[in-house]
Amino acid sequence: MAYLLMFVTLLHLITLAMLFIATMEKSWWEWEGMENSDLWYNCRFDNFTGTWLCASSKETEWLQAVQVLMVLSVVFSSVSFLVFLGQLFTMSKGGLFYFTGLCQVFAGLAAFSAALIYTLHNREILQDSRELTSGHFGYCFILAWVCVPLLLCSGIIYVHLRKKE
Repeated sequence: MAYLLMFVTLLHLITLAMLFIATMEKSWWEWEGMENSDLWYNCRFDNFTGTWLCASSKETEWLQAVQVLMVLSVVFSSVSFLVFLGQLFTMSKGGLFYFTGLCQVFAGLAAFSAALIYTLHNREILQDSRELTSGHFGYCFILAWVCVPLLLCSGIIYVHLRKKE
């Protein structure tokens, strides 16, 4: 049981870190490695100065929905971890981690919704950017999709996890 507890805690921390990276990093859409777009900025690499030049993304309704859902996913997962730590020390023997699991499932559903919206509406989100056919989804977008099953699985594990002492 101790190994399961360590596994689920490690899984939670890994998914939380992946969610944070997917939300804050600058690679949801890439064009030839010299230009990319994320949830907050459109960036272009300047060969002359060797730096990234970034401008705020144009706020569309779809982009705002993705931003809110990804931030909400990070918040749900963070609250879930804090509640888990609190329950670990205060819950009576034999108790189940229902609230922790529920928060993780909500985090997974929020990340799923955000990634799905970005997948289906990337033309509207990136409307003022370069031609989309020359670009592709970046690693942060992929990280968001990878987080979805991990969050849902950890939520299910938390619901079935029983405190033993």
